[in-house]
Amino acid sequence: MTPDLAPTVSVVIPVRDDARALDTCLSLLARQTVAPLEVVVVDNGSTDSSAAVAHRWGAVVVGEPRVGIPAAAATGYDVAKGEVIARLDADSRPGPRWVQTAVERMSADVGLDALTGTGSFYDAPRGLRTAVSVAYLGSYYALCHLALGHTALWGSCMAMRSSTWRAVRRDVVRDDSEVHDDLDLAFRLGPRRRVRLDRSWRVGVSARSLRGRRQRRRRLDRAWRTLRVNWQVLPPWERWRRRLAHLSRTIRTG
Repeated sequence: MTPDLAPTVSVVIPVRDDARALDTCLSLLARQTVAPLEVVVVDNGSTDSSAAVAHRWGAVVVGEPRVGIPAAAATGYDVAKGEVIARLDADSRPGPRWVQTAVERMSADVGLDALTGTGSFYDAPRGLRTAVSVAYLGSYYALCHLALGHTALWGSCMAMRSSTWRAVRRDVVRDDSEVHDDLDLAFRLGPRRRVRLDRSWRVGVSARSLRGRRQRRRRLDRAWRTLRVNWQVLPPWERWRRRLAHLSRTIRTG
């Protein structure tokens, strides 16, 4: 891969009242072995210093008044200028080769529409971090694969081509804050587009969204809501039928 052929990368980070975590995330993005073209921080109605933190690190700051990650993430993707749109959450902690890995994977496979990774919970009890991370993300990817007919996306560590986003941007849910935006986007990509899970592409993430019965119940409710919304468009058996038919044609013609 030569620099002239490498795709440019925009990193999109939606944030709402999470200045401290955002500061850490942006400091890590400033140390990348391959610098992104831009970092787009979408301020989703913050009342703290999140926007000021983003400005201090030189990020492009975009406001999205509709509260909810679906609206905020989509707004960031809309304004991103890179050929590849990468996504982190404010509490994501990318390693120094995070952007470089996205560039390398997308350059090596020009037919790849989206890339998704894994992570570990940096604020979970030290002895349980690996086990909790593997159990949570392993279950997420396995169960969502059954629902989708293909690999899911995980919003804390993912990337897609800007051309792929433009093809589906009018289909994604933006106005329902109780929908998981990453899972919804994976549904909208459909069974014919290619999504790859790279287990070596990792970030640190906070386990705060899993703490407490109320938080876990909310995540589960959002998952079911996302499934119901998308299965009304295309039920799982039809998704699998189309996926298998597509794979069969690819094998015959490949």
